Amino acid sequence: MKLYIVGFGPGNYEGMTIEARSAIESSDLVVGYTTYTKIIKQYFPEKEYLSTEMRKEKERVLLALENAVTKTVAIICSGDSQLYGMAGLAFELSEAYSDVEIEVVAGVTAAFSGGAVLGAPLTHDCALISLSDLLTPALKIEKRLRCASEGDFVIVLYNPSSKKRVDHLKKACEIILEYRDGNTPCGVVRNIGRAGQESKILTLKELRDISVDMFTTVYIGNSETKILNGKIVTPRGYNND
Repeated sequence: MKLYIVGFGPGNYEGMTIEARSAIESSDLVVGYTTYTKIIKQYFPEKEYLSTEMRKEKERVLLALENAVTKTVAIICSGDSQLYGMAGLAFELSEAYSDVEIEVVAGVTAAFSGGAVLGAPLTHDCALISLSDLLTPALKIEKRLRCASEGDFVIVLYNPSSKKRVDHLKKACEIILEYRDGNTPCGVVRNIGRAGQESKILTLKELRDISVDMFTTVYIGNSETKILNGKIVTPRGYNND
């Protein structure tokens, strides 16, 4: 049978691609992280659902693969199905399920849906970095922050804080401040495309001292990023003489 790995976008029905909707509609069973199945269930209440909690990604994918032997299954991921999603893990674990066809369905990741809320911060080269050190060593994250800062990339931070990592964003900002002016335009967007969405534009030095959570995406401009009409904009260079 078939397993769809579906990126359903930021969370609202309008932010879902037609391909993602079609994949879920074609599935007999939807598998996902508990928070995500609750979101999707309001749009597709007739479907059967199975869910697992945070940090149960391997169990979740195996559950989806096992069910996909006899039925069509969609495993759902917020944003995109590849970026911090389940697509890679599904292929890694699929060796024992050779009869299951896997199809990856792309979605709109938080970097872009949140960037649209703030304006156009990602018009030029950018780097997407997760501050979660559950799967990536802290020293590697720090190196990536330094390299992206030195390369003058616009930086988007995923998983900027949690109950156990309350100071990770502050530490990241302190690293970036070694390479960028404290007045660099930055932005945060929380609950992108969902109830309670909120956003704020601030400077890098202000960003260092704010509190955020796992549902917040953080944007740090480069040397050319500016505020235009109350929005964050990073020029591509079209107006350069």
